[in-house]
Amino acid sequence: MESAAKGSYVLANLAEVVERVLGFLPTKALLRAACVCRLWRECARRTLRTRQRIAWVSALEPGPAENHALVRALARELEKVHVLPQTVLYIADAETFSGHEECHEQKKARKRNSKETALALEKLLPKRCQVLGLVTPGIVVTPMGSSSNQPQEIEEGEAGFALLFPKIDGVKIHTFHFSKDMKNRVFDESKFAEAGLKNNPDLRVVLLFGYNSWKTGATRFLHQIVNPLNEKSIILAGGQVESFTSLTSENAHAQPGDACGVVGLAFSGPQIQSATVLLDQDVADERTAEAAMQRLKAANIPEHNTIGFMFACVGRGYRHYKTKRNMEADAFRKFFPNVPLFGFFGHGEIGCDRIVTGNFVLRECNDIKDDLLHGYTTVMTLIHLGSTKANQA
Repeated sequence: MESAAKGSYVLANLAEVVERVLGFLPTKALLRAACVCRLWRECARRTLRTRQRIAWVSALEPGPAENHALVRALARELEKVHVLPQTVLYIADAETFSGHEECHEQKKARKRNSKETALALEKLLPKRCQVLGLVTPGIVVTPMGSSSNQPQEIEEGEAGFALLFPKIDGVKIHTFHFSKDMKNRVFDESKFAEAGLKNNPDLRVVLLFGYNSWKTGATRFLHQIVNPLNEKSIILAGGQVESFTSLTSENAHAQPGDACGVVGLAFSGPQIQSATVLLDQDVADERTAEAAMQRLKAANIPEHNTIGFMFACVGRGYRHYKTKRNMEADAFRKFFPNVPLFGFFGHGEIGCDRIVTGNFVLRECNDIKDDLLHGYTTVMTLIHLGSTKANQA
């Protein structure tokens, strides 16, 4: 009894011990423990502030007919993650997300609805979390467990991932959405400032995703968004997706419409470093793919607390490399074995060769603002979000 009383006293009064114990808990359990008393609440807050590394949930196996695999994986893995998501980017394959694929055994369409699937994913996440969700023809994903796991190019079948960005000291991540105004051919560039994409000296990286690219005027509208942002101090990368399924923030909730437009994520912060390389149509074998990765490696972007993105044309992959699968993801891993890689196969790519590290810029894409929009290419991107807390695992 006496030892139990001493243990209770320690856990109720000694913050150092409490923080040490709470540090082993995943975030959901930590938030529940924070309700015990004031001391535990303060210790939980301090613990959460040290958890500034990106986490992710990946789904590589088909789920039950009524749920996409990413819904099931996110529901399971959110009980285990050690971050509190502030921003989430999820990308899933378009075919099975909307239930267009036939079950091989039952020979009938999956009973899914894209809006219902998106809502199921959003409900799993914190209420104040920004969520951007996309569906694309194919997925590039690193399996869960370790950043050194082999990234996979999933060109067919059910797959998806969710990147969980916690609050990171010195870094601001926000979503944005520009929808084409059918009544006005000229885009109002004042909307850039409202979205934090202009008059923002700390802006470093903008990930852009065009949707409904088959619509009349979609390409022109994408030019109107991309060209004013084509500054040498900003990394631009992304591509054309099938559609966006989620776009939520504290202040807004936008649903996909019939119009075309652009959604994306903006990364601001002086500590952010980034680089992109473009793999054009001439990159068609292992040697030339690795040469492109060597250019990316030469940027000397720190690889700790860094994520990689791969935005590829649906015409690349194993078809482009003459039936050899996973060529570009394998080349990336050879030069960046500890950087997780994510992305998609889409309908067009955005990007060029560019490095942004502090005050140093490799080059602008072209002195006359060359077009950043491509087809039948791949854009590889590194984003370094700065050093993490020293005491974080």
